Amino acid sequence: MLAPMRAMWSGAVSFGLVSVPVKLYSATTNHDVRFHQVHATDGGRIKYRRVCTVDGEEVEYADIVKGYETDDGELITLTDEDLDSLPMAAGHEIDVIEFVPSDQIDPMLFEKSYYLEPEAKAAKPYALLREALVQTDRMAVVRFALRQRESIAVLRVRDKVIVLQTMLWPDEIREPDFDILDADVELRPQEQTMAASLVESLGADFDPSQFHDEYRDAVEEMIERKRTTGETRPAPVATAPADEGDSMTDLLSALQASVDAARSKAGGSAAKAPEKSPEQPAAKPAAKRSSGGKSRKKDSDGGDDKADEKPTRRRKPA
Repeated sequence: MLAPMRAMWSGAVSFGLVSVPVKLYSATTNHDVRFHQVHATDGGRIKYRRVCTVDGEEVEYADIVKGYETDDGELITLTDEDLDSLPMAAGHEIDVIEFVPSDQIDPMLFEKSYYLEPEAKAAKPYALLREALVQTDRMAVVRFALRQRESIAVLRVRDKVIVLQTMLWPDEIREPDFDILDADVELRPQEQTMAASLVESLGADFDPSQFHDEYRDAVEEMIERKRTTGETRPAPVATAPADEGDSMTDLLSALQASVDAARSKAGGSAAKAPEKSPEQPAAKPAAKRSSGGKSRKKDSDGGDDKADEKPTRRRKPA
């Protein structure tokens, strides 16, 4: 079941002295099958860290600013204060600038589509604007603010709803720079006639319901087949990173592991225990030691007598 649409913006369409209160809804959605990157061995999710390319250190969000690199290699950084000083578009008005013939707008300018829903009290002016656009075969060119950015868009009619179609700014359309387009190509009348006949033979009224994403269908079929044949495994539960130094549980685990390792080393290989550095206190020796065992710290003259006579005595660091 599809989730109900939620309004993402509310305001009013203004043309002349008429104001139509409306709500804005996203008219499109993405149905691509999305995958996660996981470890092939255990299925753990792969994470990406924010790492500085200069010092190799991981960077916190608080230490990240926006940067612009010029063509000559200079870096300009912008702080939050810099960005706050920029003029931000605000307001809840969709201002109609002009009404233009529908065939004069290049579809390449079109970007994202939104539905406009009128408020209950605005049903009549909404219908009036909709029918005016249909009868005159025109679109309304408008300006409005979305996410603090001024945008240019058109209002057009789709069935019974008015669609707000955002557009790219004209300087965002690239010009094709292909020398071959300027070459002289000779087209014979017979060739043009045959090409036109082929176009006519494949002519049809466009029905978007006849088209579907065959790749997505194949992916969904493959996933369902693997699910029904048992080619699945429980999704692993992510564990806390090992480098979290403020985790008391991790600290206690590390200390317990160190104690266990020290006890095992002292009990199983006391005769081969390495000497402690002068800065560290010697570990307490086992209660019973073999006669051939060496003390952890020798007397200044190199003898072992005192250490062997009192094996349970705790040595203090020098």
